[in-house]
Amino acid sequence: MNSFKVISLVAIWFFLALLAGVFGLLSLLPPPAVVLILTGVVLLSYWKFTGLGDWLSTVNIHTLVLIHLTRFVGFYFLFLYSRGELPYQFAVLGGWGDIAIASTATMLAAYGFVSGRVNLPALLIWNVLGLIDILFVVVTAAFLLITAPDSMRALLALPLSLLPTFLVPIVISTHIIMLARIISLRGK
Repeated sequence: MNSFKVISLVAIWFFLALLAGVFGLLSLLPPPAVVLILTGVVLLSYWKFTGLGDWLSTVNIHTLVLIHLTRFVGFYFLFLYSRGELPYQFAVLGGWGDIAIASTATMLAAYGFVSGRVNLPALLIWNVLGLIDILFVVVTAAFLLITAPDSMRALLALPLSLLPTFLVPIVISTHIIMLARIISLRGK
């Protein structure tokens, strides 16, 4: 599979996620379930479809790190919290965690692209912390959707509905794919 095909598939997925947000389809299935299903589809595709798996195994690992710059969305969480549109547990704790991961992703990717090398220990630590952070955000969102659903109403509408239907599955999947690649690189 080439980059054009992968970008085309991602663009189609984004368009479908956008439509789901426009038509309010996220209210039909809880966002955590959507995240789990879509993450499962991405990971299954990575492991079972050799074209996608081969492409993801050969793309520069720092390119996968750059995907996590999208986690600067944490600043938007903080803004929504300041307006009373998201609860503290989700917006502030998750927001600052995302900002920290995005900031360190910037440094990690810059080092890799400039030096041409992979700093495996730093990449492993960043990757594990990033995965823990995003899983914390998903679990917190699930808990709040059950215990205080009105507090998470913003997550069900655009633009935040793109998180469970598009961005978060990509973020989780890239963490797991990078972990697999790091393990294989450590074995060499």
